[in-house]
Amino acid sequence: MDLSDKIKQLAATYADEFINVRHHLHAHPELSYKEFETSKFVQNKLKSFGIPFTIMAETGVVGIIEGKNPASRIIALRADMDALPIQEENQVAYKSTNAGVMHACGHDVHTTILLGAAKILNELKDEWEGTVKLIFQPGEEKNPGGASLMIKAGVLEDPVPQGIFGLHVHPGLEIGKVSFRSGKVMASADELYMTIRSKGGHAAAPHLTTDTILVASHLVTSLQQIISRNRNPLNPSVLSITSFQGGYTTNVIPSEVKLMGTFRALDEEWRYKAHDLIRKLSTDLVHSMGAELDLLIDVGYPNVYNNEALNSIAVALAEQFLTKEKVEETEVRMGAEDFGYYSQVIPGCFYRLGVMNVEKGITSGVHTPTFNIDEHAIEIGMGMMAWLGSSAIINN
Repeated sequence: MDLSDKIKQLAATYADEFINVRHHLHAHPELSYKEFETSKFVQNKLKSFGIPFTIMAETGVVGIIEGKNPASRIIALRADMDALPIQEENQVAYKSTNAGVMHACGHDVHTTILLGAAKILNELKDEWEGTVKLIFQPGEEKNPGGASLMIKAGVLEDPVPQGIFGLHVHPGLEIGKVSFRSGKVMASADELYMTIRSKGGHAAAPHLTTDTILVASHLVTSLQQIISRNRNPLNPSVLSITSFQGGYTTNVIPSEVKLMGTFRALDEEWRYKAHDLIRKLSTDLVHSMGAELDLLIDVGYPNVYNNEALNSIAVALAEQFLTKEKVEETEVRMGAEDFGYYSQVIPGCFYRLGVMNVEKGITSGVHTPTFNIDEHAIEIGMGMMAWLGSSAIINN
């Protein structure tokens, strides 16, 4: 029996165990940077497997598994652990017990899969070469991104990985499949906060003040024109104003209007050029209409870039492990992922794991209160991740 068959056999053997792990994690979600009990749970699991670990960035956990010739190759495998501020609507036995908090993005699944892969890799460590670094990170859902904090804490040092793999559940991909994409695969993400101010006044006498509602409305429209008229059509980007707050009654022009939104881009050079254009247009427009502006562009995650060589290696290994028919190409997405921080430093490959099952009614998207998965994905996911960790040969 070769290594891939042994990994598949162990993944099948441990499938029920790790479905239960997922149920525990799903029932006890924690928000970004507050994953204290989740971190303890991961630590206790690694202890039970006999895998040494360290703590980073307060709740992050980093395990090390050494195979034969530990220095010959070093691969990192990453999972995120945080949940979202969403009230779960699923009626399942493992429904969230934390009001207003839910694993609606599948990070409970990611953590479960990496724990399962860790157990498999540790049991088979005499049959593969090199070292696998296990990265359980906090705070993927919230700036500045747990990946950035883990990197600052030294997660990509001592030893330095030659490459890193991460996965994300994909409710648009059917169960049993995975998908990969070379190059740019996800967008950067920056948060926009704007406050337009004037002295306010009576709605019947707008000439005696500056109408902040009108100014903000012009600003929303003009910001869209910045993107559509200045970007290269070959480099997708999107700016969305998602919050418009101002006023409290019918006869008062408010002294303050607040806008919030997001800017996403696939091209880093255009991303920062757009920041300058947003600042200039916003300031000039608001001032020209007689109001004042406070503007914050909170720079967030960089785009996710899959190293071409590492992606090619991963696709070949996936086709070998799952068959070619089960491996697809990931679509470009304007969503963001702080995995992009890792891929700025070392070769990275971020891939998708299918969790959709139409026949079972499992089709809800991530970040929704009814998101769920076909749990057969856990067996597939931990086997696939163990296979990549044990078999990827990277020539940097």
